[in-house]
Amino acid sequence: MTTYAAPEIQEMACHDARAEVRAVLAPACRAMPSDQARHFRDDALLVASELASNAILHGGGLTRFHTRIENGSLLVQVSDRSTTPPHLVRPNPGLPGGFGWMITQRLASYVSVDIQPGGKTVTVALALP
Repeated sequence: MTTYAAPEIQEMACHDARAEVRAVLAPACRAMPSDQARHFRDDALLVASELASNAILHGGGLTRFHTRIENGSLLVQVSDRSTTPPHLVRPNPGLPGGFGWMITQRLASYVSVDIQPGGKTVTVALALP
């Protein structure tokens, strides 16, 4: 399988993250049955959107986004300015949101959080079907 890594992007929005995931997944998805490709792409786009929006809303801004296919998985790395690790919150029925970290953990085959001075990087792997 050909490996494609999107160029690293800094200071981007959620739609930029989704566009990068689509570009990285395109070759792999062409090799899958269409329903399988659609479901995997939808899950990957959801995880990328949730990580990017959490970095923007709770992490002081999205400072780095990088994605690539490696060892049979889509890897997504998102960095922000906060040193506070992501955590589960109890969703409030009266307010939108509160599901992003839970969704990410359920869909990913691997999740890590690396805290550095001045921010953190969340790395997520989604195993290709």
